[in-house]
Amino acid sequence: MDIKKNAKDIFSFLFRIALSLIILSLVFSKIDMDRTKAILASANIGLIMCSFSVFFFVNVAMLFRWFVFIRALNISVSICAVVRNFFLGLFGNLFLPSSVGGDILKTFGLCKESANKTRVVASVLLDRLSGFAAIVIVSICSFAFGYRYIGDTSLLVPISLIAVGSLFVVLVLFNKRIYSFFCKVFNRFPNFKKSLMNLHYDITLLKDRKRQGLEAIGLSCLSQLVFAFAWYLIARALHQDINLIYFLIFVPLTCVASSLPSIGGLGVREAGAVYLFGKVGVAQGVAVSISLITYFFMVLIGVIGGLFYVSTLSSGRIQYYTPDACHTK
Repeated sequence: MDIKKNAKDIFSFLFRIALSLIILSLVFSKIDMDRTKAILASANIGLIMCSFSVFFFVNVAMLFRWFVFIRALNISVSICAVVRNFFLGLFGNLFLPSSVGGDILKTFGLCKESANKTRVVASVLLDRLSGFAAIVIVSICSFAFGYRYIGDTSLLVPISLIAVGSLFVVLVLFNKRIYSFFCKVFNRFPNFKKSLMNLHYDITLLKDRKRQGLEAIGLSCLSQLVFAFAWYLIARALHQDINLIYFLIFVPLTCVASSLPSIGGLGVREAGAVYLFGKVGVAQGVAVSISLITYFFMVLIGVIGGLFYVSTLSSGRIQYYTPDACHTK
């Protein structure tokens, strides 16, 4: 059984690598490489470095967002453990299937350091859900204000699909009757079903903590706005004079694309950038370059996160057994 599972995991991993490479090869086959190289050679390095600083701030905002849910669910765990496992998740984003893989890593990591395992899972799930809520909010607001610049109603299709999907997930998670109905699928696995029901009880704790929920969504919206600005700075560094409103609409949608099966969103994010920014006249090579530079930022921060995780792991284990060591209140 373990051999079959390992083989399946290996096949899934290789499939995602192949998918990313195939999409990238298709995208690069349509790029004017000489023109793209010339643009990259004349890039404003100062603006790119400034963009990296902005990108780093996005990750700090997401760390605080996770803290909001951890506090709201009264999870007893050290601040050091939260920071360490957040960075583990960033590192996992580099080689696991998109950002979801990083969520799985940080969930397992924090579960090892907390007795409230279902609440840890709930915190990560709510954290991810708040991110999708922000994508919907920012995309809709930006589209409403920027429609006169784009004039393309087709973008409402992906935005509407994300909105409907997010509302459906919220409805399932916060409605006991509907949640119980879906859990009937696992009647043959009573222990697993019980864990799922416990997860529902932990998630519904947030009903009495609306302020924290709104605070988390606010941080998510801020993250989306700042992340779009990071893309905008890279575009300016590559001598592209594009209105910021386009980035506020397009970048959240590329974030959704990067959640599709791939390695760190590589390939699908670039294809999305080519399609979306092509609507406003951005050359394919430039759109791919902007996306790949942000991916390089992700790699750099992920590596830093991996080094931080490894360097603090031993001390973190010591702190875990010390009640007074950097503990949340």
